[in-house]
Amino acid sequence: MEKRIQIDEIEPIAYEGMYVLEKYFQKSQLSTTHKELIKIRTSQINGCAFCLDMHTKVALENGESLQRIVVLDGWRETNLFSEEEKILLEMTEEITLIHNKGLSAATYQKASTTFSDTYIAQVIMAITVANAWNRIAISTHKPLLD
Repeated sequence: MEKRIQIDEIEPIAYEGMYVLEKYFQKSQLSTTHKELIKIRTSQINGCAFCLDMHTKVALENGESLQRIVVLDGWRETNLFSEEEKILLEMTEEITLIHNKGLSAATYQKASTTFSDTYIAQVIMAITVANAWNRIAISTHKPLLD
C-alpha cells in the first residue's frame, strides 16, 4: 500500500478537534460494550483495517468475547447479542450507510422505546465520530499499530 500523509503529523490542530469529540464520546453514558460495538461495526462496514485492528484489541481487553467479535458482521443471524445491542447495531448500520436513506423511522422508534433521548443522541454522535475516524484512517492509509 502506498505511503500517504498522516494528518495527525502535518495538521495536528485538525486532529485536536477530533480528539475533543473522542473525549466527549468516552465520557458519554454509553457502556464500554456499546462503544466498542459501534466502533467495530462501523469499521467493518467502512473497511477500515486500522480501526478494526485497534478496536477489536480494545474490546477484547475490556472483556468482549472473541466469538461475538468474529460473528459481529452477522449479528442478525445469532442470539449472541441482546435486543438493546441489536437496536444499537441497526442504528450503526443505517447511519453509517446514510446513502440508503439513513436512520429509518422503524429503527428510531425501537431506539426511542429502549433508550433515553440523551442515550440516543450519544449513540448518534458516537457513530458519527467512528465514521469520521474511519474516513481519516482509510484515506491516509493509516498504518496498523504494533
